[in-house]
Amino acid sequence: MNSLSGQARTRPQGAAAPSTLSGVLDAGPEHVDHLEQDADGAVAGSVVTLAERRLAVEHWLLSAADDRARARHEWRTDGYALLRCGGILGAVQISAAIVHAAAGCDEPLAVNSYLARALLGPAFVDRETLRYYALVGSSTGRRTEWNRSGTGAGFMGTGHYLGVPAVHVTSPTARLAWCVGMDSPGDLAPADAVCQLVHTGRYRLAGGERSLGG
Repeated sequence: MNSLSGQARTRPQGAAAPSTLSGVLDAGPEHVDHLEQDADGAVAGSVVTLAERRLAVEHWLLSAADDRARARHEWRTDGYALLRCGGILGAVQISAAIVHAAAGCDEPLAVNSYLARALLGPAFVDRETLRYYALVGSSTGRRTEWNRSGTGAGFMGTGHYLGVPAVHVTSPTARLAWCVGMDSPGDLAPADAVCQLVHTGRYRLAGGERSLGG
């Protein structure tokens, strides 16, 4: 069987489940957890809606909240909630200058597309402080890339609290918004991918390449 992970389309309520791969992909915005297609073209597997995926991710993120009820309330009223680093997750904060230099632009949708390719994991932006945050494992710890002051990047682990946007907030006008959503609970960015992005941005800022449009 051939395995497929990715996006499919929502099937109208009450419609029969598609029996072929093309039928699944034409059905509506869903997240395919695991699909397999046999030699005859029949598809088997589980399809999870975007709402279900976001709910699962939200429940996982709430494991980092000191007070789950308060965090849910903050997500509903403020659009973000304070979560504790050092348990299920850590974060690498990166200055917008480094991210935009690495991406070669500062247009939000283009930057988001670049981050999805470069980080291979979730990230969000704080447009008030001009910082991006890549969510990583709490065991990532300090690395040379973000262990020095004044380098535009820093690790947030035990003892830090992080304002994390509600899972549905992706608006380019929101103060805190996801650039790359979490695909599934615990699906974090590899530390090496974050390091590579920081290296690229610093290199371009230093004049190795034109930072914007180059």
